[in-house]
Amino acid sequence: MIKNYLKVALKVLARRKFFTFISLFGICLTLLVLMVVSAIVDHALAPHSPETRSDRTLGIYRLSMRGPENQQGSQPGYGFLDRYARRLAALPQVERFSIASTNQTAVSYLGGKKIESELRRTDGEFWQILDFEFLEGGPFAPEAEKNAQFVAVINEATRRRFFGGQPALGRTIEVDGQRFRVVGVVRDVSILRDSSFADIWVPISTAKSSTYKEQWMDSFIALIMARDRADLPVIKAEFQAILRDAEHHLPDPKNYQTLTAGADTLFEGNVRKSMDDDVPPGRVKALAFLLMLLFMLLPSLNLVNINLSRILDRASEIGVRKAFGASSRALVGQFVVENLVLTLIGAMAGLVLAGLVLGALNASGLLPYAQLTLNYRIFFYGLAMALIFGVLSAIYPAWRMSKLHPVQALRGRSV
Repeated sequence: MIKNYLKVALKVLARRKFFTFISLFGICLTLLVLMVVSAIVDHALAPHSPETRSDRTLGIYRLSMRGPENQQGSQPGYGFLDRYARRLAALPQVERFSIASTNQTAVSYLGGKKIESELRRTDGEFWQILDFEFLEGGPFAPEAEKNAQFVAVINEATRRRFFGGQPALGRTIEVDGQRFRVVGVVRDVSILRDSSFADIWVPISTAKSSTYKEQWMDSFIALIMARDRADLPVIKAEFQAILRDAEHHLPDPKNYQTLTAGADTLFEGNVRKSMDDDVPPGRVKALAFLLMLLFMLLPSLNLVNINLSRILDRASEIGVRKAFGASSRALVGQFVVENLVLTLIGAMAGLVLAGLVLGALNASGLLPYAQLTLNYRIFFYGLAMALIFGVLSAIYPAWRMSKLHPVQALRGRSV
């Protein structure tokens, strides 16, 4: 019976091309957008190289100082992180603690040509938390940062720009007026990996000025790697206690009395950076899920209307089948199978188009070094939802027509 349903479904879909095209377009576009967005989010937040341990790593990405009439927020400064946040390193639940700067554009000149690179200053622990893939050499040790050694790790793109792709180990590059000896070359890191992305990594202590050591608000982050994922709540709570102590030593107590920050997961950190500090990340997740459901629901409601029109157009056919003894259950089953076939065809088209769109994004360079891939887990979730909506959008119109009296159906009446 199912085999016959499939044959009939394909013939019906080929016969009513307009309805088929509209339905396929809605299904395909919905899954295409869902796949592309999920691929970008997955690439930014899921554990990927070099942030393979992100499931047990927290970050301090933003610090806010508040008073009755004043508010200031930015990335934390090295002075605050070194004096207060570093206390977390003494916890038995913490395996490693690192401080690094955010990216800064640095200028170099090679053969009269200007080269702009993204520069990040780090300590030695940074390389133990993150899992970079080294093509040459290795990371600089903690001693290099303590002793202000002018050494650098560069990525593949920087090796091509400075050395034409030739081995770079042991050679020197000039960056922002400073000369560094290359001790390692790593694979390019996507710009979406906010905690690790850069073109060049050098020790923090090689900064031209030491004023960064006293700053509470500046352009640094801290990374805290727990020994186990279950330890994250303990570390979060301890950091809040540290914040309460730091509030007694604020640099401008007349204008600022409270501090707001968090030892955050990647998702929580992005929420804190892009929205108000008081917005709960759980609420953002719920809102994102609700928007996804609404996005899926809209084409499904459209399918209900299209299916109703398509089935009403076949009233005479239904009347003939009922006159020859077709049951309501058989008619509903046929229409549901037709809709499922349509949904699967649209889903496959959406998968192919998503692959093409992601390939075009990778080739365009709009997201430097990003290699977006299809997230099949999200695809199957989306497909399952599409199939559920596809079934639901077919049942009501099919049930309505299956209840028609054969004489009314043969006359083309829908009520």
